[in-house]
Amino acid sequence: MAAFVTTAYKSNFLMRFPLWTAILLAFFFIACNSDDDGDQHATDIQQIEQYLLDNQLTAQSTDSGLHYIITKDGLGDHPNLQSEVKMRYRGYLLDGTVFDQVTGTDFIEFPLSGFIPGWQEGVQKFKKGGEGTLLIPSRLGYGNRAQGSIPANSVLLFDIELIDFQ
Repeated sequence: MAAFVTTAYKSNFLMRFPLWTAILLAFFFIACNSDDDGDQHATDIQQIEQYLLDNQLTAQSTDSGLHYIITKDGLGDHPNLQSEVKMRYRGYLLDGTVFDQVTGTDFIEFPLSGFIPGWQEGVQKFKKGGEGTLLIPSRLGYGNRAQGSIPANSVLLFDIELIDFQ
């Protein structure tokens, strides 16, 4: 009889707390996190726009929030996500702190698909020999994770030169 009571109690509890309630709670928590990301994204876009204004720069932007400035057009086609790109760059924060660079006669050569989402999207805007700047909101960079000397939720700026691609 005790086994029946335990089973009946469990069954009654499950009826009061059905699976759909758990699913709704999961969506609620996901939505709360999405709002946090939305708030951070809005902050990032404000910071990018203020940076452009303060430095008297004009940029194009995409639906994702990426901003880019092409200072040298380059020639030919644009790379795609499957391209192997050969590049020079300087990566820095909004305050000018340089966190990484490959300049001079050095270059990196890497599949575009291996970079952060902001590079994956932004580098495709350039042609061979093209130069410019990517202004990348944090969710297209490292998001809410710190990465080396890059603080969490950082807008990233990259001056880039697309030397070549295949």
